[in-house]
Amino acid sequence: MSDTPFEVGRAGLPEGFQFSQSSLQDYKDCPRRFQLRYMLEYAWPAVESEPALEREQFLETGNRFHRLAQQLLVGVPPEALRRAAGEAGLRDWLDNFTDFVQKHDLLALSERRVEFELSAPLGNFRLAAKYDLVIRSPEGGFTIYDWKTSARPHERRRLAKRMQTRVYPYLLARAGAGLNGGRPVEPGMVELVYWFAAFTDEEARFPYSRVQFEQDEAYLQDLVDEIARMEDFPLTQDERRCAFCVYRSLCGRGEGAGLLDEREAEDDAAAFEAGFDFDQIAEIEF
Repeated sequence: MSDTPFEVGRAGLPEGFQFSQSSLQDYKDCPRRFQLRYMLEYAWPAVESEPALEREQFLETGNRFHRLAQQLLVGVPPEALRRAAGEAGLRDWLDNFTDFVQKHDLLALSERRVEFELSAPLGNFRLAAKYDLVIRSPEGGFTIYDWKTSARPHERRRLAKRMQTRVYPYLLARAGAGLNGGRPVEPGMVELVYWFAAFTDEEARFPYSRVQFEQDEAYLQDLVDEIARMEDFPLTQDERRCAFCVYRSLCGRGEGAGLLDEREAEDDAAAFEAGFDFDQIAEIEF
């Protein structure tokens, strides 16, 4: 018997579908959510969290911060951006980010890519990512920076389990030769750094390695193969996730949304990625 109160239609992955850290995370969190969102492309109006307006404002502030950070990194004067920021909370984030950029002298580094996009084949599909910032050091190392704008601090062990932490360094090593003079990027020269706009004393660094690259390649390939073969997409067994899912009433997992301050801290990357059209990514190496 079906574990959902409606009949789920059958549909394969759309032609030319590109996986991202966000879609893979959806699958890991709940296979049914992946099916509804990416295969059946259901639009469902349930709000993700309460209060809904506060959630919407929080996501918009995060998106505005990413745009301001991008402008700062391409040379727009901080004073002009601060005036454009308007609200006090966003100005505080921008001030924190400006201090961070100056402390690390990021604007002096010529080999930096802002809002940079990569894609590469993954079996019969593709894997795509959009990076906030990628820097190549004079010694040939690569640092991936990702800006986090969540309202709560992140636990390193939880970040380590996120698909983003696997996908971002893997894809740079897999498809970043165009950033390295046409030479393959050695995984051991890659590091992923999460920087937190509201918690500037916290910084999560994840060095990469050849062993991790090989493990991730096998894992990601097996994961997309599993998704492609899947016929029945079960609901998550962790019903706590359902309180923050727009499909919860469709799946018979409740009507009310979870509270904003209870939501997992790591969802800001997926929210930022939601407005990104992966079909527009230009291939770098493949």
